[in-house]
Amino acid sequence: MEKKKQLGELLVEAGIITVKTLERALERQRGTGKRLGIVLEEMGVITEWELADALARQFGFKTAKGFAGYSFPMALLDHVHEDMAVEKVVFPLKAQDGVLALAVTDPFDVTTFDYLSRKSGMKIMPVLATRQEILAAIGNNYLKGGKAVSGKLKVLVVDDSQSVATIISVALQKEGYSVVEARDGIEGLKMAIAESPDLIICDSVMPRMDGFAMMRAMWANPATSAIPAILLTSKASGEEEQKAFEAGFLDFIPKPVQPIRVVTRVKHAFDLLRAMKK
Repeated sequence: MEKKKQLGELLVEAGIITVKTLERALERQRGTGKRLGIVLEEMGVITEWELADALARQFGFKTAKGFAGYSFPMALLDHVHEDMAVEKVVFPLKAQDGVLALAVTDPFDVTTFDYLSRKSGMKIMPVLATRQEILAAIGNNYLKGGKAVSGKLKVLVVDDSQSVATIISVALQKEGYSVVEARDGIEGLKMAIAESPDLIICDSVMPRMDGFAMMRAMWANPATSAIPAILLTSKASGEEEQKAFEAGFLDFIPKPVQPIRVVTRVKHAFDLLRAMKK
């Protein structure tokens, strides 16, 4: 039996990357625990679709594209809870003859597949798609949002502490902002997709998905990639500031939270954004 080639070898043979690029990626991957495909995406040398196509050809998976704009029946969507769809980046495409076709970016996520199989009583058939398309489909089918009222700027506050979220929300509402809240990164990501806020303030440490993971997920989705965010952190150090800016945050606010500091940083953020658009 012919041995299946490694993903890196397949990408080199397809002319998608060079041998030297593969060597750099393998060196960068070492010790991180990340899949090679993720490392290559981070390096900017491969697109999501090229990766999905390469995985499909290597392991015999089917692929799907162009489904984000369709409306799917609720009976199908009920097989995957919206929280899991957002967190795991999966989307149900079709249920027939005891098989649930599931759009995925990671076809080897056995834990998620086993859970969904037990929940639905069906066999899971992973179908490769891009993260962008899956997230767009989730936004179009699971999530419903609203626009800011009366033309107010809308701020999404994401923090698992109710008291902290309340302090921030009250301070911003007094300044005339429209405020919506989420309790963790998963809920925050859902709200970002549904509500299209003008700015996000999110805590760095939260259950299920932290602020940095939420930012990475937002950058991967065209619907949320342009939304600016401020990191809320208890580590007011130079290292944390550098980490926040490298992750794509516009600014950071140290804890303990002070209402006047929050308002000042938010106003500065909107002033900066307006200046950047000129």
